[in-house]
Amino acid sequence: MDWTLEVVIVPVADLDRSIAFYRDQVGFDLDHDTTNEHMHVAQLTPRGSGCSIVIGSLPSQNEMAPGSLHGLQLVVADAEAARAELLERGVDVGEIMVFSEQDGGTFFGFADPDGNTWAVQQIKARAERPLIPVEARQRFGAEQEV
Repeated sequence: MDWTLEVVIVPVADLDRSIAFYRDQVGFDLDHDTTNEHMHVAQLTPRGSGCSIVIGSLPSQNEMAPGSLHGLQLVVADAEAARAELLERGVDVGEIMVFSEQDGGTFFGFADPDGNTWAVQQIKARAERPLIPVEARQRFGAEQEV
């Protein structure tokens, strides 16, 4: 049986500020922003990812303190380019650290406005072999111009 991780709940204090951060600064796609009498939640997905984050006022989110999620990890094919893109968009990012010369040994990090932390790992092989092929993303309408 396949098990897929598709959503991670990220606890935040200010939903609008967090949407702006993840969408406009980090570059995630805003899949939906839903408000009703029970909740206000947004789902955002990193381009090329099969897993999204959900932020807002679901009961499970209210059980976690904003900023209490640490060590979320993103993977990119080029850490220098990804870091430069985030810097250009105003994200405070850490320096690139090389723990190993092997593919997968290069990282940098950043935090969202609440203090939830992210590690960004470089795996150069993702340039040739993305986890979700471009054709599949196009078929489902997820491929967008940057």
